[in-house]
Amino acid sequence: MTLLKWAALPLLFLSACTGARCAERADEAPRLLPMSQQISLREDWLDKRHGLLLEMMRRHGVGMWIVVNEEFHDDPLTQFVAPPRPYAGNRDIFVFVDAGTEGLKRVALTGYAEESILKFFEAPEEGQSAPEALKSLDARYHPKAIALGIGGKRGVTRSLTKDAYAYLVDAFGAEAEARFVSAAPLIEEYLDTRLPEEWEPYKGMVELTDAIVKEAFSSKVIVPGKTTVGDVRRWLYDRLGTLGLSTWFQPDMRVQRKGGIPAKSRGFLAVAKEDLVIERGDLIHVDFGISYLGLHTDWQKMAYVLRDGETDAPAGLKNALSNTNALQDVLMLKASRPGRSSADVYDEVMAEMKARGIEAQVYSHPLGNHGHALGASIDFRSSTRKEDAPKLLREGSYIAIELNTSTPVPEWDGQKVAVMEEDPAYLTHEGWKFFVPRQEAFYLIK
Repeated sequence: MTLLKWAALPLLFLSACTGARCAERADEAPRLLPMSQQISLREDWLDKRHGLLLEMMRRHGVGMWIVVNEEFHDDPLTQFVAPPRPYAGNRDIFVFVDAGTEGLKRVALTGYAEESILKFFEAPEEGQSAPEALKSLDARYHPKAIALGIGGKRGVTRSLTKDAYAYLVDAFGAEAEARFVSAAPLIEEYLDTRLPEEWEPYKGMVELTDAIVKEAFSSKVIVPGKTTVGDVRRWLYDRLGTLGLSTWFQPDMRVQRKGGIPAKSRGFLAVAKEDLVIERGDLIHVDFGISYLGLHTDWQKMAYVLRDGETDAPAGLKNALSNTNALQDVLMLKASRPGRSSADVYDEVMAEMKARGIEAQVYSHPLGNHGHALGASIDFRSSTRKEDAPKLLREGSYIAIELNTSTPVPEWDGQKVAVMEEDPAYLTHEGWKFFVPRQEAFYLIK
């Protein structure tokens, strides 16, 4: 079997189980790929990603791109432009050069040559210092634009430190500083371009995320009147540790109940306090994601805690979920297509919801190498960005379809209930498609 298949199978195996059987299987080993195979798989992806880079550089007018990794202060790009391994040098520099007819030239200035790096990069001549190597590359290829991690609006596009910038000025010479430009547009395209080989492992990650959340929102974990929000959050952390996974943000929960007035935070329901006890009749929500193979998921689902005698959620709550499903349909299938601007998509979706009389919020964001990744977000900020270059949807990109609707619920005396959903999806010519089916019924906790 290929490494690609091995990457997906352990994840799919775990996601196929439920309840106690899932818990039993989750503790079995091996659960995920051994670390050495994870590195091998990611290096295979890196080789393919480097194969796309020269065309991207030329599209953005970049003659040379430099990523500088500082000791104890890793650049967030390093693991995506170089082999995913620890870098402990005082200052490791990765240089990509448009060498014209020679193609893409890759040079690593890491202090010493290391075999895994030499599979992807050339090393400087023996005895040549890093500043001398940079000066030599500049003299040989005369790049008109030298792109650096400066001037971007996101951390991964403005990660170059002040001292590293000064180091490069000294290395190239003060006259070269006028050719230093922001690498932000190049970085965004590089990180927002998903490889076909990533799709199957990522689908497995989404399925595993789903399995963990279903287990967390079950009678195995939640005992009404006893279990607290903090208990569920700690269980999620412990499950990640058991599986050998990590996460890129803390799991958050929100609780709505009849007669309650949930606190707000920046226009959204606030995260519930850790000591809040989950009771019968509560509508609970979780925001959760996992990290694996340099990729990240983002997932929001909701569960209803049955009251004595109930076998399903009240009709009013189910109608509220249906409104959120309707919002998903408009965003995913009706409005979104490759090449459309995210601002136009957002405006069309919100106009449709207004016409239907549905109170909606949309705050969807790209996914991939980061949880809040670079690319075209479809959110309430999109319209305000119209004065800038429009953000266009890119075929094959991954996104977190993150949104909610608020609906008055008759069984709760007309109290508005927010149904928040978030699902990873990928863009096709027919619109966004989910990696796994969306939630169309609340998880029920007995």
